[in-house]
Amino acid sequence: MTNIKNLHLSLDHNLLKEKLINTPNSLIIQDLDGVCMGLVKDPLNRVIQWDYVRAVKKMNSHFFVLTNGEHIGKRGVNNIVEKSAFSAQEVKEKGYYLPGLAGGGVQWQDSFGNVEHPGITKKELDFLGNVPHIVREKLTTFCKNNCSFFSIEEINHIIDAVILDNLVSPTVNINTFYEKLTDHNSIYITLQKEVKLLMDELLSQAEKEGLKNSFFVHYAPNLGRDDDGLEILRPATETDSGTTDFQFMVTGGIKEAGVLFLLNHYYYLHTGEYPLGKDFNVRKAPKNQGELLNLVVNNFDPQKMPFIMGVGDTVNSTVMEQDGKKIVRRGGSDRNFLQLIQNIGDTLNIDNAVVYIDSSGGEIKNRKPIKLGQNGEKTIVLEGPGDNQDDNEPLVLNFVFPEGHQQYCKFFMDVANSRKND
Repeated sequence: MTNIKNLHLSLDHNLLKEKLINTPNSLIIQDLDGVCMGLVKDPLNRVIQWDYVRAVKKMNSHFFVLTNGEHIGKRGVNNIVEKSAFSAQEVKEKGYYLPGLAGGGVQWQDSFGNVEHPGITKKELDFLGNVPHIVREKLTTFCKNNCSFFSIEEINHIIDAVILDNLVSPTVNINTFYEKLTDHNSIYITLQKEVKLLMDELLSQAEKEGLKNSFFVHYAPNLGRDDDGLEILRPATETDSGTTDFQFMVTGGIKEAGVLFLLNHYYYLHTGEYPLGKDFNVRKAPKNQGELLNLVVNNFDPQKMPFIMGVGDTVNSTVMEQDGKKIVRRGGSDRNFLQLIQNIGDTLNIDNAVVYIDSSGGEIKNRKPIKLGQNGEKTIVLEGPGDNQDDNEPLVLNFVFPEGHQQYCKFFMDVANSRKND
């Protein structure tokens, strides 16, 4: 069989399907929004296929989600799963919830909806609970001062859609503002800057309350990370909405650390032992790729390491000019966890797969679409989401699904229905 790690932007989904079906020791680690659900401006409007949910159940202990969203709450994925089923009671009794990590890695859930927040203190949860109220007050003031063309009713409606009062990752999603301010781009750009300042103020307030280093802000999309490991805002322009999601998150809640948590749990399920200990959580994990990889190499038996397929939809790169030189800013919410899966495969000589789903067809228009072309009668990918013109791009996207979440869900269901799971 062809080595998967040698493929780049491949459309040969049957090859990947055969690998998953015929490899008993395999693990899928998958993002949610844009991957198995279409991207929408208001998370309350998300829809998931019931047949896909049933396929997840069939994958048993070989599948986990890894998302910056949350399982619980009115905008959580659990509600979406319940709405897709014949009855919510069936979901609860038969264990159809999507197992895995949310909140970037700090919210763990099993298939029966039992939720834990390993490593988070009550004081941190209390601070997070106040964030949506502070954001609402600030946004209301901004609208009254800058958006006199909106009625009070309109302002309240927009803000209701913009503030995601998640338990461990309260979020400001300004996509609705971007749509409503189409003819007032300068106001939208100012709004983005104001929200950024508000996030900085919240971090400062947390420090004053004895919660220094408890939180960080996740920007989506972003321009990667700076030298201090902090994510870089993607500025809005006249033609680009830039960063639209501002997630106030718990430190340690980064997806690449979540990969280690999930691997630790996977080994327990299949070997009866936790390589990193039963109490390991993402807050105990190192913060950079090299140290995370070393933790895997030094603690996990390579003979028992599964074939891992990482699936995401948010990988980007932006070429910029700085001091007359070209620099490339690489970012995206899924980039780093996919990179770690690739690095694990390269280091341990395991044929891991990095899979990219093109979510540019959704309601949110800040995703670069995959460009297809013809090579004779064969359809090929001419351009992916990253900076393909730059040979220094470290992340290799082995497979792409240019038709988005519908195409991927069909693929996933075919795999689940054909595998013989333990």
